[in-house]
Amino acid sequence: MNKTEWKAAAEKAWEDYKEREKKDPVRLDEIKNQKMDFGEVSMKYGIAVIGEPGENGYPLYIAMHGGGGSPTPDINNQQWEHMGIYYKNSVKNGVYVNTRGVRDTWDCHGNPESFPLYDRLIENMILFYNVDPNRVYFLGFSAGGDGVYICAPRLADRIAAANMSAGHHNGTSVWNMRNTPLQLQVGALDGAYGRNFATVEYQIKLDEHEKKYGGYIHNTFVHFNKPHNFYDNHGDELQEVMADVYKWRDQDLEETKKADTDAVHFLDRYKRNPLPDRVVWDLTNRAPLRKVESFYWLNCPKTVQEGFIVADLDKENNAVRILSDTTAKAFDVLLNDDMLDLDKPVKIITPAGEYTECVTRSETELEKTLEERGDKDYIFSSRIHVKM
Repeated sequence: MNKTEWKAAAEKAWEDYKEREKKDPVRLDEIKNQKMDFGEVSMKYGIAVIGEPGENGYPLYIAMHGGGGSPTPDINNQQWEHMGIYYKNSVKNGVYVNTRGVRDTWDCHGNPESFPLYDRLIENMILFYNVDPNRVYFLGFSAGGDGVYICAPRLADRIAAANMSAGHHNGTSVWNMRNTPLQLQVGALDGAYGRNFATVEYQIKLDEHEKKYGGYIHNTFVHFNKPHNFYDNHGDELQEVMADVYKWRDQDLEETKKADTDAVHFLDRYKRNPLPDRVVWDLTNRAPLRKVESFYWLNCPKTVQEGFIVADLDKENNAVRILSDTTAKAFDVLLNDDMLDLDKPVKIITPAGEYTECVTRSETELEKTLEERGDKDYIFSSRIHVKM
């Protein structure tokens, strides 16, 4: 296929996929019952459609409730119900979904089954609710903040941005957030599990990551004189936060400023770039139960649970450049005509040298990548295998 033929084939494949999947009785049942199953667990959700869609559809706000570990479901059910309204008033146009944690554990939003269920939820929202795949957001409070820490890096290529409030990072890696803006919020007096200082620790990590690789848009609000609860959903009212989170942490200085801490307002600034010029992929931070084996335009078998990849698109030289920090032994680069000129040889530049590949556009690759993520912006025509 030439470029024009492939573009037409991709558009037709996407329309055929939507038509087929919208008739799938399993998906129809999931939409009707607002519940998806995976193995022994279910993910329930509430949903509200607000306002009118944009040119490319509605933004999708996936809100994760507080609660967490509990011998009975009562606390999490109550928190889940409350999350159905918590951020909702800040949404002017969009699909607002509050998900129920799949188990009553501290990591109720980050159990192994959670990740394929979030994939499924996003796919369903695109298919049935006219959601823009480039405007999908995660946000959550307390145990929901834990959920954002756990889920956002593992699903970073699915979302446009995330807001974490009043949670703990629990040591999760945020290397994968290079192209996904992240806002962190915590109460200055929230000393349980050291959440207050732990939040600033991750501001520092993100600063370091940004310095090393660029990207990593991030922001941290430490709410003055607030314990675990604070306002991150009052868009019409500025909140008092620490003017400098480092001086607060290191010197106990309490100089403050007023800021718009509304989580939805932060998220609304950003759209996903599905084909960024640089991808940073920490393979130790994967979700093993997902069918998805790709991350942006990289692919590696899900059995590979270690290694690190930093790869650039070099459009000027029609090349893919693998940076020296890469430790993964082998992986695939997925390509389409929005990335490089596939009518010309593609250079692969590695620390050990460079070589060229003449790629062909494959309808099989088109179908395979469409089925994998159900996302029109992740349809690829070609694949190059890289061995380090």
